[in-house]
Amino acid sequence: MTFTEQVITIAICVLATVLTRFLPFLIFSDTAKTPSYITFLGKALPPAIFGLLFIYCLKDATLLTGNHMVPECIGIVAAVLLHWWRRNMLLSIAGSTAVYLLYTHFVG
Repeated sequence: MTFTEQVITIAICVLATVLTRFLPFLIFSDTAKTPSYITFLGKALPPAIFGLLFIYCLKDATLLTGNHMVPECIGIVAAVLLHWWRRNMLLSIAGSTAVYLLYTHFVG
């Protein structure tokens, strides 16, 4: 990639990020009521994404070979405990990922 192509790529990434961050504030004003489908998506998508991550992380795990899913089970328990403790989806995902990675790096 040439320097110009790198600058253009970075500029497009910055523009896309800024646009996706500010677009909801431009579309939905503070005075108008948020449409019900947007409210529904705000409530339904985080658990759906968490479920998708759960399935994706376990798709290649096998109970009968290798480490017998011990790291995966420890990560799941960490996610459940963190979410039960703080009710914060981001903390649950990041914390359980960190626990899983630390376990696989240092123990398994």
